Amino acid sequence: MEETSRRTIRHYQERAEDFWEGTRDHDVSQNIDALLSCLPEGGAGARVLDFGCGPGRDLKSLTERGALAIGLDGSEAFCEMARGYSGCEVYHQDFLALDLPAESFEGIFANASLFHVPTAHLKAVLDALREALVPGGVLFSSNPRGNGEEGWNAERYGVYHDFERWSGWLTGSGFAPLHHYYRPEGLPRSEQHWLASLWEKRASPERR
Repeated sequence: MEETSRRTIRHYQERAEDFWEGTRDHDVSQNIDALLSCLPEGGAGARVLDFGCGPGRDLKSLTERGALAIGLDGSEAFCEMARGYSGCEVYHQDFLALDLPAESFEGIFANASLFHVPTAHLKAVLDALREALVPGGVLFSSNPRGNGEEGWNAERYGVYHDFERWSGWLTGSGFAPLHHYYRPEGLPRSEQHWLASLWEKRASPERR
């Protein structure tokens, strides 16, 4: 396992209960709505992968909205918590060693997860997510934004993209942009620290 994964997963593994208590009431309904609105029938019956599902907060919300949701996380503790909380199937997989079924999801919900992927591995991860989507499937991502900074924040590895950089990675892996916005809503841009974006799987990826 890459050091970036090992240390980051260990951080969450050792703090799983505290993380759950600190995030279980976070409202990311804007992000869930953004993904489901791009799927047929508002996501009802759509197969959605919650990539980096954590303890299962959004996994449960997706299910309550009618999606057929499956979770994925690198922390075994989070996987167990998510299964118990949501009642959904959850894959225990390291982001850098994905083994996903091809063309199996209409949507992928990557909320505060892909920023943990080092740029050295990002294209491979995005390629794997693209392959897991059906043609025309949609990837949602939300990442803390920045100016390309990359490295450790205590025991968590992170990369902080602006929209231009993030767009380059996504289009290079065969996605077309649909929409992007900044969060939290209603604040000045300088206080909107999260970049949310939606991307559609193209028929064939362009070469970077």
